[in-house]
Amino acid sequence: MNSPSSLPDPLGPFLDFLSAEKGLSRNTCLSYRRDLEKYFRHLKDVKKTVLQADEDDLVLFIRRQSRAGLSARSLARLISALRAFHKFLALDRRRDKDPSINLTSPRGWLALPKYLTMDEIEKLLKQAGGDSDQDIRDRAMLEAAYAAGLRASELVGLKVDELNLKEGFLFCRGKGGRERVVPLGGKAGRAIEKYLRDVRPRRAKKPSEFLFLTVRGGPFTRQGFWKMLKSRAAAAGLRDKISPHVLRHSFATHLLERGADLRSVQLMLGHSQITTTQIYTHVSRERLRRVYDKYHPRA
Repeated sequence: MNSPSSLPDPLGPFLDFLSAEKGLSRNTCLSYRRDLEKYFRHLKDVKKTVLQADEDDLVLFIRRQSRAGLSARSLARLISALRAFHKFLALDRRRDKDPSINLTSPRGWLALPKYLTMDEIEKLLKQAGGDSDQDIRDRAMLEAAYAAGLRASELVGLKVDELNLKEGFLFCRGKGGRERVVPLGGKAGRAIEKYLRDVRPRRAKKPSEFLFLTVRGGPFTRQGFWKMLKSRAAAAGLRDKISPHVLRHSFATHLLERGADLRSVQLMLGHSQITTTQIYTHVSRERLRRVYDKYHPRA
């Protein structure tokens, strides 16, 4: 693979700038490079150079990538790459005008999060409704993940002393070490109590501060939880729409659909910005739209 400085001008200097001055990771730089190489091929097709390209050329390129099936998230990154590149050209005085300055933020293009209906949640939980040690533990994990809207890392990182089952809440450390207190519903609390009473003492072959333990007595990993969830979801017929984050999305969506205010949901999810939480209001509106279109006689 060529080093940035050996690439055709001006891509090489731009990638050097990203790495040396912006401190972007190698993977991010590689992603930007792939995006911009596609952009250069587009400009060659329309017989333009990067110093001649205008806003119409950029819009045409983005539309072509969208029609070719590029995902919303990849389109967002592509636009970021184009804006950063043309800003660099302007700052480096390679061209007077930045044609990307009016490109709109792709935030609103991102796909709405997938979530389970309440009936689907029930189907999932029933798959861990047995009396075996594995069923009891898996039921407690699934109940806790959905009841508290936990990320996979937060769930597997839960410690026994971070639970207050009597008062019905748990203490959680989220992204960036941010701490929050999250309510824990009665059903989840009872499932965890049963696990603590009937299963965990047999799993804890040596002292451990972590709540959920594997057969060998060690703490769960995120991959281990994902594997368990995938297996339970497949048994429930939910193979195509499940991941640990889908439970978190379901938690937020169901709260809002039943009347919770956005600020409270933000606090429970541990979002630093309420704009991050607002995506779930779009989910609820999409559902309302579908219900309206299905049932209103003049829809």
